[in-house]
Amino acid sequence: MVRSLLPLNALRAFEAAARHLNFSRAADELAVTPGAVSQQIRLLEDIVGGPLFVREARGLQLTDLGRSSVPLLREGFERLMDASALLREPPRRKQVSISVAPGFASKWLMPRMDDFHTAHPEIELWISADMEPADLTEGKVDLAIRYGPGDYPGLTVDRLMTETVLPVCAPSLMDGEHPIRKPADLIRHTLLHDMSNDGDPSRPDWAMWLKARGVRHPDPRRGSRFNQSGLLIEAAIAGRGVALAKRTLAQADLASGRLIAPFPDGSEAVGFAYYVVQPRDRPPSPSTTAFVGWLKKQAVDHDNTMGQL
Repeated sequence: MVRSLLPLNALRAFEAAARHLNFSRAADELAVTPGAVSQQIRLLEDIVGGPLFVREARGLQLTDLGRSSVPLLREGFERLMDASALLREPPRRKQVSISVAPGFASKWLMPRMDDFHTAHPEIELWISADMEPADLTEGKVDLAIRYGPGDYPGLTVDRLMTETVLPVCAPSLMDGEHPIRKPADLIRHTLLHDMSNDGDPSRPDWAMWLKARGVRHPDPRRGSRFNQSGLLIEAAIAGRGVALAKRTLAQADLASGRLIAPFPDGSEAVGFAYYVVQPRDRPPSPSTTAFVGWLKKQAVDHDNTMGQL
């Protein structure tokens, strides 16, 4: 059986009228007269062979026939609107738009960007570093790098890296006025706290980390607090105290010597990880595919480096 599309203007009038349950409000939305909406509804009813609306004391109501078709029709018009928005956009060069948390952007992604630009000079990366996750359904972002549990409905999800946390500090604190040799020595140092809103219930705070090592700290919650992991690490580099930091974000500074891990065996794995997420209903561009491939290779190299330490 050949499937044919019903008149689009009639379907549009029906969807608007079904949403408002009022011909006049539907007409205002469509910039036509109520009579024009009514005429399109009658045309559609003649084609389908039955009424789509009934008038009751409480106002206009959908019939069973009308009600059953509304969800799919509404979804169809939403997809048409998305397609129209894409068509109205000016032609894009080879660009990839990425949403990423500020800490991951500054401490992990940006130091590696020269490598990507050397391999792909034709691709422009548009990086948006926001605390709030971007809505990938709007079509403005090609992919996001998220730190979380990995459960992202409606998105394609690839795990990049796991994470651990460990104490880090500037080298000057190791042999300063109060040398750091054992966890109990931290009682005499300022503790720096990562208060980033990542919702990770498995990430230990200082109170948990010290208790697990038998340290009875008089007030493990004192000290400076930072709402971004990158700021926490920068404070530790500046010698402001000892930070309980995400190792993935601190690794470059540990490798360069700007930071030291006073207790190499003091790292603790967390349940969250870093994931690349993409819209499931929008195929990635070749440029996006190239960037994701590069990103995965960088993650493997990072894990190999971590494993050697």
